[in-house]
Amino acid sequence: MSPFTNLDRIDRAILRLLSNDARITNKDLAGEVGLSQSACLERVRRLGEQRAILGTHADVDPAAFGIAVQAFVAVQLKRHTRAAVARFEQSAIELPQVVALYHLAGRNDYLAHAVAQDMEHLRDFTLDAITSLPEVARVETSLVFRAAKKAVWPDLTGPE
Repeated sequence: MSPFTNLDRIDRAILRLLSNDARITNKDLAGEVGLSQSACLERVRRLGEQRAILGTHADVDPAAFGIAVQAFVAVQLKRHTRAAVARFEQSAIELPQVVALYHLAGRNDYLAHAVAQDMEHLRDFTLDAITSLPEVARVETSLVFRAAKKAVWPDLTGPE
């Protein structure tokens, strides 16, 4: 069961608006959802305490950090013990080129979203950093040509 079953349509509207623009003023946010500024601020504070709001960020062009190549690296582990999984996760997420790590069910055990300066940098990362981890049995790298991403999570809670 979701820990957020107590969220009403106003809470979800606040989350949607903040997901779209985390810099929206409380005054504008309150106006959009039909609350007083103080009531809106209290709801935002409560949503943060409940961890429905995990943080805010700026959407930065990866090129500003020298990133020209993105890839998904599928990883199969040699062993699936809790210790092996924990060691791999800790080692992989600490690599500077790994921006996200997903533990999967299915043929592959993990999917690492990796970034690099160029193809040579990606090759070196894959050969030197990923395949050298003792838990790794096999890797398969897929290049990202273009990414399209929704700014807001879809509201699957249904109508109230």
